[in-house]
Amino acid sequence: MASPISANRAELLAIANSVATEKMIDKSIVIEAMEEAIQKSARNRYGAENDIRAKLDPQTGDLRLWRVVEVVEEVEDYFKQVDLKAAQKLEKDAQLGDYIVDPLPPVDLGRIDAQAAKQVIFQKVRDAERERQFEEFKDRAGEVITGVIKSVEFGHVIVNLGRAEGVIRRDQQIPREAARVGERIRALITKVERNNRGPQIFLSRAHPDFMRKLFAQEVPEIYDGIIEIKAAARDPGSRAKIGVISYDSSIDPVGACVGMKGSRVQAVVQELQGEKIDIIPWSEETATFVVNALQPATVSRVVLDEEENRIEVVVPDDQLSLAIGRRGQNVRLASQLTGHQIDIMTDEEASEKRQKEFAERSKMFENELDVDETLSQLLVAEGFVELEEVAYVELEEIAAIEGFDEDLAEELQNRAKEAIERQEEAYRAERRELGVADDLADIPHLTEGMLVVLGKAGIKTLDDLADLATDELIAKKREAPRRRQNPANADGPPLRRDRMQRDQDKGGVLGEYGLTEEQGNEIIMAARAHWFDDEEETQEEQTPAAEEATEEAPAAQEAADADSTQ
Repeated sequence: MASPISANRAELLAIANSVATEKMIDKSIVIEAMEEAIQKSARNRYGAENDIRAKLDPQTGDLRLWRVVEVVEEVEDYFKQVDLKAAQKLEKDAQLGDYIVDPLPPVDLGRIDAQAAKQVIFQKVRDAERERQFEEFKDRAGEVITGVIKSVEFGHVIVNLGRAEGVIRRDQQIPREAARVGERIRALITKVERNNRGPQIFLSRAHPDFMRKLFAQEVPEIYDGIIEIKAAARDPGSRAKIGVISYDSSIDPVGACVGMKGSRVQAVVQELQGEKIDIIPWSEETATFVVNALQPATVSRVVLDEEENRIEVVVPDDQLSLAIGRRGQNVRLASQLTGHQIDIMTDEEASEKRQKEFAERSKMFENELDVDETLSQLLVAEGFVELEEVAYVELEEIAAIEGFDEDLAEELQNRAKEAIERQEEAYRAERRELGVADDLADIPHLTEGMLVVLGKAGIKTLDDLADLATDELIAKKREAPRRRQNPANADGPPLRRDRMQRDQDKGGVLGEYGLTEEQGNEIIMAARAHWFDDEEETQEEQTPAAEEATEEAPAAQEAADADSTQ
């Protein structure tokens, strides 16, 4: 690129046009860069203290150079100021305070100045090019794009996208996929960030949305909106599941996605390096969708726990390994697809669990209500789980149990209330022994049992509770998924055990009590209320002092005036 300083007018315009075309940026940006470069070089020649401006006409190529000076009565800075007499020689109407233009003759700049000017232009053009690239890609997140592999650096694939470069990080690649320089590759744009070195375009071939977009390209019904992929889950390079629904009753969503002789799904499978894809009909009924998601395994029974967002699935003994899948793959993908944690157990395990829970609850009622085994089992069989349910349910509901009457129901309710009071008293004594302040007992939604848990966690004052975030208080613990391990390695690798234990340890202090986010917020805000009360008291104390000072000020001023008069 020729130096803009030494070039003639035609060459300047030719250079500007060439650079703008090559870099695909506005010509005015190149002209502005040239002007800035010329200004910098002229300041080096005339002195950096001068306010020198340059203007390059984009039509004719004429270059004007001038110095801006202020008209003053007495010159203090000879570089930026001029007296009135000298100013009127340049402009007859110049007045004090005006800024006037002092034309400068064109100068021949040396090799070093010309090189510096080129650097300024290159930097300006480079910045404009990066901004243009960012503007072009910033709104394209979620789009599938095709590029050419430029290089592989530390396992990350650099892709030439034509006008920019993207990167497929190692964790966003399909495992065991070979990346060869020069090959064409398709990927999903996941994120575009502005960076000093240009836009950072992050690509992915492992994201579930990449598979969604591929199906939209292969299945016209998805592109037209007749069929929708409602959920997708992937184990990249191995297996995937998608839940589809058709908004046209005459079109089978699964068949449309599979295509004639599997042509449509095979096109996607080939792009994903042989990844097996299960296409499942989506259903609004969670239980039905879970049963479909666990295909090809057969499910006997599904039990939903909406509060815990968990699903208990019971399968026949011979279907257990199929439902779990190799290394838990099938149940893991089904869990991601449905958005629920899935616990799989056999009929025998489910029966054992029910019997154990039945025995525990029966024993609890037997001890707390001081009733015989038969009566406690009847309560459990009718669905009663906790003392609170017995104490506060409608009397008629207990009396309606076969063999019960109103007198017995009333007696059971009274005993349940007494048992709850005994528990609360025991918790209260333990709470005080732990040193938990009585103020915490006035916080809404907190029971004595909860206060004991808080005390054991070191939260004993209002300030301790107020310092917590809502998630730290109520977040539910995440349990490790149920896994069938190889008997030969029943304990599993140490790293896996540590990770599972960390997952179990995460959760809020009161996570086991199932408090809602709204209740958690109310608890935290109630604990912080005294902070605001303290602020109001401080303001009230300061206000009388300020009023007193205001009243004393006029009196002090009057005394001072009297002294000065004397």
